[in-house]
Order: sequence, then C-alpha cells, then structure tokens
Amino acid sequence: MTDPARAAELAARDSYGRLLALLSARTHDIALAEDALADAFAKALDHWPLRGIPGNPDAWLLTTARNRLTDWQRKQLRFPGESEIPDMAEDDSANDALPDQRLSLLLVCAHPAIASDLHVPLMLQTVLGIDARTIARLFLISPAALAKRLVRAKAKIRDAGIPFEIPEGTALTERSASLLEALYALHAHDWLDPVDNLGEEALYLADLSSRLMTENPEALGLAALIAFSHARAGARTIGGTLVPTGEQDVSLWRDDLIAYGKRQLTRAYGKSAVGRFQIEAAIESIHVARKETGQTDWQALNKLYFALQQLAPSAGGLVAQAVVTGRLHGPAAGLGALDIAEAQTGTGFQPLWAARADLNAGLGNRETASRCYEKAMSLATDLPTINLLRARLAELQ
Repeated sequence: MTDPARAAELAARDSYGRLLALLSARTHDIALAEDALADAFAKALDHWPLRGIPGNPDAWLLTTARNRLTDWQRKQLRFPGESEIPDMAEDDSANDALPDQRLSLLLVCAHPAIASDLHVPLMLQTVLGIDARTIARLFLISPAALAKRLVRAKAKIRDAGIPFEIPEGTALTERSASLLEALYALHAHDWLDPVDNLGEEALYLADLSSRLMTENPEALGLAALIAFSHARAGARTIGGTLVPTGEQDVSLWRDDLIAYGKRQLTRAYGKSAVGRFQIEAAIESIHVARKETGQTDWQALNKLYFALQQLAPSAGGLVAQAVVTGRLHGPAAGLGALDIAEAQTGTGFQPLWAARADLNAGLGNRETASRCYEKAMSLATDLPTINLLRARLAELQ
C-alpha cells in the first residue's frame, strides 16, 4: 500500500467500528469519540502523504484520536494542551491487532434506558458503520428525524453513565434480541449491496456473539444462517447479474463456511428451543446441501417455510413458499398461492412480481410474464436484480 488516501479509506472501512468502540469505552461519550476519530482520519490525510503510511495505520489512528480526546479534556479543565501526532517510529513497533470491543458497544446501544425502537438503528450507525439515510430507509423513517433521535440517544448514554461492558445474566439475555436483530440487518444489507466487506463483519460478529452466548440457540442459529449465506457470496452475482440460488455454480461455494454453519446449527438444535434464525438457517442448509446431493429437497423447504410463517410471518416468506408450491405442484398452483400472498402483501412487493413472471413463463404465458418482469424491474432497487430480470425478459422476447 503506497497511496495514503487509499490506506485511510481501507482503515475507515475495515477498522472504524473497532476504533470507535475502544475510544467510546474510554470516554463513555459516543459522539465525542466519533468526532475524535473523524479528526484522526483528517490528520492522516494531511500527514501520511508527507511522512509515509505508518506500519500499523489502526494504531496510529487510535493514538491520534486518543490524543485529541486528551486535548479536549484538558481544555475542559482549563489546562493548556496540544493534540499530538504520533511518531512513525513509535507506531511501527505497534504491530499487534487492536482488541475488539464492538460487542460491548453494541450491547451499550441496547441498554434499557434507550428507547427499544432505537436499539438496532443505533447499533447499525454507531458500530456497524451504515449511514443514517440507509437506516432510515430500512426502518421507514425520515433521515432527519432519525438523526435527531440518534443524537439524543448518544447523549443519554453519556449523561446516564451507562457502563461500557458486556452485561451478564438476565441483563445480557434482555439485550441479546436487539443485538441479533442488528447483526441480521447488517447481513441483509450486505446481501442487497455487497460492498465494504460487511458480510465478513456480520459473520465475524455473529461468531463472537455465539461464543458469548453459548446457550442461546438463536445466537447459534444466526451464526449458522450468515455462514451458509456468505458461503454462496462468490456465486451470487456474476458479471453484475444476480444468479438465483438454484442456478449458482456450487463449485464457487465455500466448504469451510458450510461446515461451520452445520456445526452451529447442530448445536442450536441441541438447545431444544426453535426460533426464527434457526429456521432460516435450516432453509439455507437445504439449499447448500445441493452441493453434495445435486438436488434441492423442496418438500423439506415447504415444511420449513410453513413453520417460519407460523413463527415469524413476512411478505418474503409468503412469496418464497408460493415459489416452493410452484416447484412441487406446478406453476398454476404457485400462481394460486401468490394470489393469496398478494392479498396480504399488496401489489408493491417486488419479489412477488418476479415470482409471478417466472411462474407465468413456466406456463407459457409470455405476454403476462413480460408485463410481470417489467413491473418487477420498476420496483427493484439494486442493479444485479434488475439485470437478472432484464435478461429473463429478453429470453421471453
């Protein structure tokens, strides 16, 4: 790495959450830590081109941000002080990886003193680095309103003196649901827009959570779910076009992540308390089993989607089960199931129109299928999906 701007960009992408967690643990003030870290990145862009990229950019940024915090604290005490830039020689000797305190900060964001509907958004923005505009879109709230609420939540963490530590016992159990939902949201965001290594981060943090909560079957199930899904990441998009699971090249799937997912799912089953993440992981396990068996067990998928709808009903689950019905009983039966799903989801759900298009194409209803593909494209928000739908439409024509 010889480009200072690129080095700073990589540090921001890969280490922002870890650095912020370390700084916040020191100050108990998330907003102040964010400002200090932003100042450190600005200094890096000024100094690295002149003095060279440090051997350990993360340690350099952490030291600079800590110096900035010390400077601010001195000014609050009316003591003179200047923020310092660490010497390269000092930093080059600091080659050990920085400790990861993100789980502590994530669990701080889920403290009962914070409004429950802000737990996941606060985690996503503060620790996981997703911008407020994206979070606002996910939670159907205006970006301005969300930003104000997040600022107030950070101030409350500071003013209430909430300890930056991993809670134990009942307190950990109470906060675990929000933690798992945030990691699931990070995973889902990566699936829709696989950039900035978020999939690896989701898997890493899910694994940490499963190690922290060894008796929580949903923590184990989520780790399995993310592992199975991430195992297929290299085959999911080819040439900028989404590849449906059943058409993916299984040689591109990662055996190590599949094996890990199987272990975690087996451990989760051993707890005898089935939850949503375990069922979703089981669905993924049926799909990845195609690498060994060469086929997909649609009967098993049908049962799992039925169980998922009983436990955690969703529009996506309804449409997926309708597609499975089409596989088991023919496209006409699948379209009938989609009619029932549409009555519950409305007409603005993109996957429903993509499924309608595929099923109509299977029946030879080319004109209807074309209209459905066009409708699905109009509702799609990511380019790989649009490219897939466009290709399917071109095949019909």
